[in-house]
Amino acid sequence: MKRKMRSAFSMITAIFVIVLMATVAVFILSLSGKMVKGTSAQFFREQSALLAKSYTEYAIMAVTANDRNNSSGSGQCLDNIRGKYGIYTVEVKLSYLGTNDVLGNANCGRILAADVNDTEIPLSVLIDVFVRYSDPDRSDRNVTYHRRTLQKI
Repeated sequence: MKRKMRSAFSMITAIFVIVLMATVAVFILSLSGKMVKGTSAQFFREQSALLAKSYTEYAIMAVTANDRNNSSGSGQCLDNIRGKYGIYTVEVKLSYLGTNDVLGNANCGRILAADVNDTEIPLSVLIDVFVRYSDPDRSDRNVTYHRRTLQKI
């Protein structure tokens, strides 16, 4: 009889240890899943920031290379730049700061501070970059990263 009690006690101990190990395994898997989600969210945020920085530099390059005052007098200012990179959609909105004298004959859509009488104000551009993507973990959640830059031209 003593032998049967020992084997019954061993079985109860073994079941208790298995349940305890299963609980710890579930906890570890849950924690690991949360870490993966956090890491992927951080990756998407950093990728958005890098894309915003790249498109800001591209917009500065495009504005400085654009001929606003061509010889025919019908110069055109850049207003929008759009792009797509994988799951990211990038939209750049450009607004010009300065007087009409500085802009010349250019046909600019958004001119801020055009009523200022000081002709010494250099031409500047306000660059708003919006990077949008859909969160892969939650399909109902769209994320927008915004970067604003003021650049003297």
